[in-house]
Amino acid sequence: MAKSKFLQRQTVPVQVTEKSVSELTDAMALTGFQGRKLGESVQTWAEMLKQKNLTIMMGYTGAMSPAGMRKIVAYLIQHRMIDCLVSTGANMFHDIFESTGGKHYVGTHCANDEALFKEGVDRIYDVFAVEKEFRGTDYMVMDWARKNLEPDKPYSTREFFHLLGKHIVENLDADRDGIVASAYRHNVPIFVPALADSSIGIALMVARRAGHPVNIDQMKDVDEITQIVENTKKTGVIYVGGGVPKNFIQQTEVIMSMLELPVEGHSYALQYTTDAPHWGGLSGCTFEEAVSWGKIAGVAPKVQVFADATISLPIVSQALMEKTKAYIDQRKSPRYDWSGPKLKVKFAPQPAPIAPAKKPSKQGKKAAKAKK
Repeated sequence: MAKSKFLQRQTVPVQVTEKSVSELTDAMALTGFQGRKLGESVQTWAEMLKQKNLTIMMGYTGAMSPAGMRKIVAYLIQHRMIDCLVSTGANMFHDIFESTGGKHYVGTHCANDEALFKEGVDRIYDVFAVEKEFRGTDYMVMDWARKNLEPDKPYSTREFFHLLGKHIVENLDADRDGIVASAYRHNVPIFVPALADSSIGIALMVARRAGHPVNIDQMKDVDEITQIVENTKKTGVIYVGGGVPKNFIQQTEVIMSMLELPVEGHSYALQYTTDAPHWGGLSGCTFEEAVSWGKIAGVAPKVQVFADATISLPIVSQALMEKTKAYIDQRKSPRYDWSGPKLKVKFAPQPAPIAPAKKPSKQGKKAAKAKK
């Protein structure tokens, strides 16, 4: 008797053996529930990296950088496992904060918050940081903007973070392997569509009050990210969380339709989220629902992992590194040329990254202080 079409593939219990992380996630892909989805997400991401003329766009939300995820995202940029990053402003602020010497501390969600406030300690669930040190980063951004950005020139957030990354790499005694610095060195665009909703936005507002307004052009952001989609045959989307970055990426397909350009929907879709679809918010919205808008292709591989990203992202990234190490360096990823009025993209192996400037020596620092 022929097997039912519903009974073609058996589940396989995970065995406790000596195995790599990628072997574990492959085994999980034959189990059930979110364990299977986690394994499938690794396989789908690895498949994306084999495709020709495909641009991978990541949305990055939640307090991931202070929670310790920033070096993972920097690694994904450095190895071109993602080609474009759309983030909250807070995640970029905390990355810059740590890149320039700031520290986050292991805390507890059971702390006395009034006592923390009196000591000038900010709490992000179970992570602590010193408010005065945050202010130092605020003032650094404000001072840099005041000295380097033209008040009358409209900047996209891509331009803003490219220039800020250049400053971190070339002028500061800083970590050159953070997210913003790595994006500058590897020519990966960062968009922050809700920049005002962050400490960076606060710093720019204070600069404005001090007589140096910075013109962040949000419509230029929308145009530039749409040009990325226009200039590639296929796109894959990966969302850590959801929120504004998720829709900012997805709406490019709707914009393409408005511009009467060919629209197929994004070709691959992955998400790691703790939200759920029945609340009606975008963070939990299914990719199947996005198909109805034309944002995701109906035939696209779609994997949503309903799990804490601070658990899933380290496992997935480690597995991805193991799974793709034989071919990732040969991947032809998009090389962006923003020098003209319209973006030009060609797919090729990435050139060597912009070399980080040498950190100032102790003697150099003393000499600089003496000049002041």
